[in-house]
Amino acid sequence: MKKILFFILLLSVSSCYDLDTQPFDKVSAGTFWKTEAHALQGVMGVYADLNDHNVFGLYNMFDNATDIALGYDGQGLGDIIAGTFTDRSTNVVNRWRRGFDGIQRANSVIRNVATMDIPEESKRVYIAEARFLRGLYYFYLKNLFGGIPIYDETIDLNKDFNDLKKPRNTEDEVQAFILADLAAAIAGLPVSHDPAHLGRATKGAAYALRGKVFLYDKKWEEAKADFEEIVQNKNNSYGYALYPDYAGLFNLEGDNSSEMLFAVQNKGGVGFDYGMPFAHYLGTRSTFGSCWNNGLPSTKLADMYENRDGTPFNWDDQIPGYTGSKAVKREAMVATLSSGKLTAVPDTAKLGNIYRNRDPRMMQTLVVPYSWQLGWNANAPRPMQLVLATGVNENFGQIRNNRGWMTYVWRKFVPEGNLNGELTNRAHTPFNFPLIRLADVYLMLAEAYNETGQLEKAIIELNKVRARASMPGLNSGAVTLAVGSKAEMTQRIIHERAVELAGEGHRYFDLKRWGLLKAYTEGKVEKSIVDDILLTRGFQDRHRIWPIPAQEIEVNPALTQNPEW
Repeated sequence: MKKILFFILLLSVSSCYDLDTQPFDKVSAGTFWKTEAHALQGVMGVYADLNDHNVFGLYNMFDNATDIALGYDGQGLGDIIAGTFTDRSTNVVNRWRRGFDGIQRANSVIRNVATMDIPEESKRVYIAEARFLRGLYYFYLKNLFGGIPIYDETIDLNKDFNDLKKPRNTEDEVQAFILADLAAAIAGLPVSHDPAHLGRATKGAAYALRGKVFLYDKKWEEAKADFEEIVQNKNNSYGYALYPDYAGLFNLEGDNSSEMLFAVQNKGGVGFDYGMPFAHYLGTRSTFGSCWNNGLPSTKLADMYENRDGTPFNWDDQIPGYTGSKAVKREAMVATLSSGKLTAVPDTAKLGNIYRNRDPRMMQTLVVPYSWQLGWNANAPRPMQLVLATGVNENFGQIRNNRGWMTYVWRKFVPEGNLNGELTNRAHTPFNFPLIRLADVYLMLAEAYNETGQLEKAIIELNKVRARASMPGLNSGAVTLAVGSKAEMTQRIIHERAVELAGEGHRYFDLKRWGLLKAYTEGKVEKSIVDDILLTRGFQDRHRIWPIPAQEIEVNPALTQNPEW
């Protein structure tokens, strides 16, 4: 697959920024910020921070803190899941700091490009990109921490690094600041970029992000207007369309497809370690590089996927007594091994039929028991089977869960083989990561319609997503697909966002904004496919908003802590 110039530009930032050194804006206006190439490199530096682990580089791990996935250590948000995190936890401290790093880079671009002697049209686009990205970073931080200090382009880190002592702004003030940035981005961004610059922010991406900001604030009419703009092509021809192959969206095939409104751009291959750690943290010991599966899909997620006719799935309909008996589960699911060879196997043909008769997104998202995934072993690609048994090993052609748990594993975002040489480092999988894609927009628009009494319109938008998956639409076919009220539609939206967006990190923030995070996580016990207890989720009311890092308050006493922390 041909890679775009955008990646090269991202890589060139390393000559201008020291990414690991404070202060975080090391570019001198006296030697840089002179040419249009400099301006573009500066903007690329703002994009570069997106794939940091503490910004969007491990964003999918937020699903682990919900009902649809689980993790067990720092990278898997283990302390967030257990409810043991504090104002000094690494997950808290680093997300605050790295979010503000991105903000300060955006500020540097806005401030310096404004005075550059370059074409006005170029200047307008670069500043609009920086304001889009600054709005995105602030939206991310606001959703975690609530009200935070606003530092705009008037802050020059070369001069003011030791004087960043502003108190917190209110959530309403931060919201207004984000909306102002996105309004400026909408005004200044093009509808599209030339092919060499695919992946840069566009007018459609800015409309979609602003719609999402309105949606989170329950400003339904404003959200509808922004989503309708791009869905209905009201003022421009945006050209967005659902990609026909759902699975292809999450590998090299669909990287910059018509469905992607805005995605973190990644690159792999020899000499191009600029990807995200999908293989490392979502893959297994059978994936290229022998990986850790810090993130795993939950059994609850697997059971959410409906039958192909749209009826709810129930194991007892397939295997009598399955739900209430661990012994029945083990008989149906568990094999035995001797020296890597299967000596007893459950009815895999029956299991295969059960899984194949489900919503196709299930097997496009998850590796299910006794199905196959192309892995990597002895420095060569090798088909690997997910066998539920003690003693499985990649050397036997079996998928090995790092924890020894009998669970589903991710297919979505996990590379197969070494991608014909594109994958050379398990920490740098070269798949783009969607932050906003069209299916998400359809579902958000459906939610806004539902909240404003337009049930029929809501159903139309949600059915577009189901149709791509070859699933029957609401109010068609099975009685269980009937929807006649706002409350019923709300449950449908909650379900559809879970199965469509699984593994993309949205569930945590969805549950927070719906006020459901406590109900879906407090004291919930996560079990393996065969009912082994894996972990118990912890939740306190104060967890709805994260604490301000203690170190930041010590440096800046003007900051106040969130309630109950």
